[in-house]
Amino acid sequence: METLEALREKLDHIDEQIALLYEKRMDVCAEVGEYKVKEGKKVFDRQRERDKLAEVASKVTGDFNKKGIQELYQQLMSMSRKLQYQQLVEAGALGRLPFIRIDDLDKRNARVVFQGTEGAYGQAAMRQFFGEDVNGFHVRTFRDAMEAIEEGAADYAVLPIENSTAGPVIEMYDLLDEFENYIVAETILPIVHTLSGLPGAKLSDIQRVYSKTEALMQTTRFLDDHPDWQKISVVNTAIAAKKVLKDQDISQAAVCSAYAAKVHGLEVLVDEINDVADNSTRFIVVTNQKVFLKNASKISIRFELPHQSGSLYSILSHFIHNDLNMSKIESRPIKGRPWEYCFFVDFDGNLEEAAVKNAVRGLREEAKNLKILGNY
Repeated sequence: METLEALREKLDHIDEQIALLYEKRMDVCAEVGEYKVKEGKKVFDRQRERDKLAEVASKVTGDFNKKGIQELYQQLMSMSRKLQYQQLVEAGALGRLPFIRIDDLDKRNARVVFQGTEGAYGQAAMRQFFGEDVNGFHVRTFRDAMEAIEEGAADYAVLPIENSTAGPVIEMYDLLDEFENYIVAETILPIVHTLSGLPGAKLSDIQRVYSKTEALMQTTRFLDDHPDWQKISVVNTAIAAKKVLKDQDISQAAVCSAYAAKVHGLEVLVDEINDVADNSTRFIVVTNQKVFLKNASKISIRFELPHQSGSLYSILSHFIHNDLNMSKIESRPIKGRPWEYCFFVDFDGNLEEAAVKNAVRGLREEAKNLKILGNY
């Protein structure tokens, strides 16, 4: 048997040949790319690649080698596509992205909608982003807010998309998919829950506590110290505060923000009752215009994939190849198509950057129903 050193020398010699052949292959791929740019042909030919994978598998023996060479050629063809996408972008063949760059949002004259009622965290987030003098109004549901901006009743909506402890607001992903509205900014609001009651109330008076389900879950440790209290779920924390004020029952309290307590004339009985001290919610600012700020640094997209092995892996390679940091990925079932899913991805970048244009070109060619949800 040959020594390990001798075997490694053989591998090194083979690898040198592979490297030379790889460069030769990429040179030919560049010529193919030039031809496609000139003739206006698509880069991605799914059937051609399937035929190629079947062909190379037929030239080797054994299941292990057949799978291995197909995986190798998937990577080779992927690198070829990425080179050709780059050529298309450099030739100006990307196609104009339907988003307009703007310098600033008109916060002073904007009409802004939030979901909930007076004192809701959504209102606090709206004021945090647009200022205390914002011209805002509230609606009952997230859908109502999306409809308000789609129809032009509001210029912007401020809506929650993710909580640091409870996770994503799933309904918002479905609505972003359904409506032709786009994200232009985000703001992160610290979520600090209090136990608030009528002025003059004491802890010993409390028998029932109202709040949103998530808020009750986020204050479990504090509430569990009072096992005799009845915990009742309502639509949101601000409505809980409003109910306590309306009922004028000293035995009732609300888990809500200090802001909601102030708006509804309640007194904070115990402050900062969160289980997790750094709880916060990310709110998105949504509009019906395809615009993005010149200093935008995050992009959100939505796409579907064919049901075949390696499709997600292939799509994610566009972020890796273009050195784009992907910060989030979520999957959601597609309505009316059982067991099929779409994906929502956040990644760093600006729509005017070459790397982003390269990645978007590849995603549009290889994914199904790609939608840019916003650059912010």
